[in-house]
Amino acid sequence: MELEQLRQLSMIARTGTLSEAAKRLHISQSALSRSMRRLEDDLGLPLFNRTRNSLEVNTAGSVALEHAELILAEEHRLRDAFAALAKRDRTIRVASVAPAPTWRLSSMALEQCPTAIVEPDVVSAHEATSRLLNGTCDLAITTTRPTLPTIRSCVLMREDLYANVPRGHELRDKEALRFAELDGQAFLVYGGIGFWHDVHTRMLPHAQFVIQPDRTIFLQQMRTSSLLTFTTNAPENTSRHESRRAIPITDPEAHATFWLCVRTDAPERIGALFDLASNSAAAPEEMLEQSQP
Repeated sequence: MELEQLRQLSMIARTGTLSEAAKRLHISQSALSRSMRRLEDDLGLPLFNRTRNSLEVNTAGSVALEHAELILAEEHRLRDAFAALAKRDRTIRVASVAPAPTWRLSSMALEQCPTAIVEPDVVSAHEATSRLLNGTCDLAITTTRPTLPTIRSCVLMREDLYANVPRGHELRDKEALRFAELDGQAFLVYGGIGFWHDVHTRMLPHAQFVIQPDRTIFLQQMRTSSLLTFTTNAPENTSRHESRRAIPITDPEAHATFWLCVRTDAPERIGALFDLASNSAAAPEEMLEQSQP
């Protein structure tokens, strides 16, 4: 008895005819008929009442079908369980204080394993560290280096904030800006920027912010809006447009160094990704020099 024979029996019962079952199973009627004969020989009883033009499941066939459906359902659950296990083994859960570092990490993860699935979540610094410690994420990205002995950390990247100024704006010709010059202006801001939102509200207490939570809509609105926006020098950042000029902000708060953090007891595949990031990143001092506006 084979699982394929049980699937064939189930298909015959569902379709009601040998011809339709054979069509859906993509085999010939003769092959399907021979397969059912072998199943009947294995079980020791005929499963169908046969006439010249019909094939009907009999009492023995109904019993066989009932058990076949149970076996096939268990097989389906087994395959689902293994698919979930395989997905879990490929999934890398990342808690980050900003989106750009997760873009960088995703590129590294795919370089290491093309089938990797990176699941990023932008959270507060406290939550990122807490989730790393309690095991609900595999990697954390913060702007401060943890000092706990159970956590390894390395510099992942540096990101610098720019004012994204539209045509005709009074600040368009500036070579650099300070937050004090931007305070009081109106900004269109993407809602998923993590800790950068705290920087904006702290450093620009008199500014007006129009928050757009959908990134696709934000990018569309940015192309036509007369409001200021923000962008960064992260290579993966798409919040730039030919109608806008990105002007660096020189305040220290506009520059962030992101630390990638992993538990010392992390699984081998997570540790290997951390090592790849550690070997790829420059030292903090080098990154500071490279990214000064």
